[in-house]
Amino acid sequence: MSAHQATPTAVLLLSCRDRRGLVAAVSDFIFRHRGNIVHADQHADPEEDLFIQRVEWQLDGFDLDRQEIAGAFNVVARRLGIAWSLHFSDELPRVALMASKLPHCLYDLLVRWRLGELRAEISLVVSNHREVEPIAREFDVPFHHLPVSRETKDECEERLIELLDETDIDLVVLARYMQILTDRVIDRYAHRILNIHHSFLPAFAGGRPYHQAHHRGVKLIGATAHYATAELDEGPIIDQDVARVSHRDSVGDLVRKGRELEKVVLARAVRLHLEQRVVVYGNKTIVFD
Repeated sequence: MSAHQATPTAVLLLSCRDRRGLVAAVSDFIFRHRGNIVHADQHADPEEDLFIQRVEWQLDGFDLDRQEIAGAFNVVARRLGIAWSLHFSDELPRVALMASKLPHCLYDLLVRWRLGELRAEISLVVSNHREVEPIAREFDVPFHHLPVSRETKDECEERLIELLDETDIDLVVLARYMQILTDRVIDRYAHRILNIHHSFLPAFAGGRPYHQAHHRGVKLIGATAHYATAELDEGPIIDQDVARVSHRDSVGDLVRKGRELEKVVLARAVRLHLEQRVVVYGNKTIVFD
């Protein structure tokens, strides 16, 4: 926890049609119950007539038990037509990491988790190959091998759903998992499956983007973290970054530089999601960083 979070905090994420008095109403609710706001940020989208807010306050001194907050705030929410969710900083989300043969994103996330940079419980690692099993073992995380093929895809997806449900997973991170998930998985965990694409989307979507970029002679390459949707590589974008390249760079150089970007961008996106800083609306996100 950061310095201001020496005691647990509560986070409200809310959205509704824009109107006067929304910030005042939420602030007044927290004030009337003796809460101390430590972060508050909001965004109004005039094109969509939409108001989105993230507000975080300390639970120390708040005169409602955490079990009572939802019911009390719902009175305000119903009156103003607010859609909302409530989270607590000391309740660790349960995360599943999925990877194929390339281990760089998986290893990076596990290292950051061990160092305390990601406030979560990484509950399992799933792969369609056994190459990353030693990494999971190194970090004492249960490993599950699902050997996906055309013949076994349905069976493996059914087992994946069972694993995620049995472990009560809150977030699935595709850390260079090179299989396409079907709609039944995507829909079941809507906006809870986070993917890293080794391209600055929407440019060079699909496979082998570094080869596409090299062939095109680009001067910038990038990486994109987004929520997985049924439309491949079209989900709401959480974070992106770029690196400069030149005619001197080979495909191998682009791949090497790209992998560094992938690790950083994915880790940032995971942290933002875990800290309840991302709100999805339509096919876009508001990121309160």
